[in-house]
Amino acid sequence: MKNFLAAERAVRAAAPFELLDAVRAALVEHYDAIGVELLMADYGLTVLQPVTELPHTAAPLPLHDTPAGRAFASQDPGSHAVDGAGAVDLFLPVTVRGDRLGVLSVRVPEERCTPEEVAELTALAEILGREIVVADRDTDVYLQARRASRLTLAAEMQWQLLPGRACTRTEYAIGAQLEPAYAIHGDNFDWAVTSETLTLTITNGMGEGIGAALLTNLAVNALRNARRAGIGIADQAALADQALYAQHRGEEYVSTLLLTFELETGRVQAVDAGSPQLWRQRGMSVEHIPFEAQLPLGMFEETDYVAQEFEVRRGDRLLFVSDGVYAALSETGEEYGERMLARAIQAASLLPASAVPRAILLELADHLNAVADDDALVVCLDWFGRDIEA
Repeated sequence: MKNFLAAERAVRAAAPFELLDAVRAALVEHYDAIGVELLMADYGLTVLQPVTELPHTAAPLPLHDTPAGRAFASQDPGSHAVDGAGAVDLFLPVTVRGDRLGVLSVRVPEERCTPEEVAELTALAEILGREIVVADRDTDVYLQARRASRLTLAAEMQWQLLPGRACTRTEYAIGAQLEPAYAIHGDNFDWAVTSETLTLTITNGMGEGIGAALLTNLAVNALRNARRAGIGIADQAALADQALYAQHRGEEYVSTLLLTFELETGRVQAVDAGSPQLWRQRGMSVEHIPFEAQLPLGMFEETDYVAQEFEVRRGDRLLFVSDGVYAALSETGEEYGERMLARAIQAASLLPASAVPRAILLELADHLNAVADDDALVVCLDWFGRDIEA
């Protein structure tokens, strides 16, 4: 524990751009580490990118069929004996509240690979993840390391707008992904939680490129501004609608699905203002949950919105998809459609929420026989519920 506390202090005291150097020095000093490497998951969730000095020249590792990739996917520490070296490579998930950032690779002598020290190193990897999230406010080092290629300006705007790619609490787990990851423009998602509620929004700004990104940015921030004023989702939608109409006079609008979950009861209020769809997996059943369609935000002046109610049960899985998923057309003109989407949801049943969106988007890419050129968004929410004391 003494070694752990000393290493923790060193990491927390490090400058934002020197976190890896601080971790490496601390693990060498306190755990006899032979090598330390930080691998960041890229935006497309296809590779793990080593954090190096610019320009980044170290080769990325595939997320599949590598020990580091398996640790990232399973979120359990992995190990691999180094032949003839008397050492072990440890692969430790770097994760913050369910948001998978990457993997910390640590090579240690075999005699230091005890359950106690592996547990301490695993905890240090989690601490490093939290420090990276804070450091991203002040440095580009870790954001740059995530890039397997250059982001478009629109994609840069969209990724900076997101709350994260996953979130886990006692009552729920969320996972989300956007494609094409390096050229996304109009689709977006947002969430916020209090002690009593979870608010989730799925947005799809019309148009392409920077124009769509600007439109979505205005919509998301208008919704956040209304939400932070403490009002219900119907009024959140109305105020965001007014902001968009005032700016674009109905010429541009944003399709939006807004939901608020009561954490204690599972009661949900929803406002369906456009094209994003909700699907529910309950047991072996997968079905599309329709709502009363209302006008997209910003289409007309002073639109009134009405919230509908439904209930989620413990064990329910909710999938939110944009029209870039369910309405995507293959090269032969075949629509992805409800049947193939339901099949993809079923196929991902055993995966955790954080891994489901990527799995469904891979199925979509197989259907298209290419990476999607239109925005495609998937958000998965697993509902665990809250234990109510008698």
